[in-house]
Amino acid sequence: MNRLWLGLGAALGLAGVALGAAGTHALAAGLDAASARAYDTAVRYQLVHAAALVALAAVDGQGRGGRTLHAAGWCLVGGTALFCGALYVRALAGPLPLPAAPAGGALLMAGWLLLLLAAVRRS
Repeated sequence: MNRLWLGLGAALGLAGVALGAAGTHALAAGLDAASARAYDTAVRYQLVHAAALVALAAVDGQGRGGRTLHAAGWCLVGGTALFCGALYVRALAGPLPLPAAPAGGALLMAGWLLLLLAAVRRS
């Protein structure tokens, strides 16, 4: 399963760098201040959670995985998609009618909590 986390982390990292570059070079002139902040927040959170997935892959690759660690990974992936996706849409097209960002944020927090539980159980 560590190859999955590594691949997902790498894909999120690649997309985060590309979206960050697009935001800086192509979109910056067309975004108001609030939209630019939302876009920057999305890029930052995406890159942080991409790195977290790569770290999760390293831990999983050492045979220290388990259901809790895998659940954490899925929460981080889903939370990043919902939270960052909602912020990208908000920045480019306006707010979503659904509470995607809060749901994504809750999933991100759940992922970090599960990582903490996995660490405590292993020590």
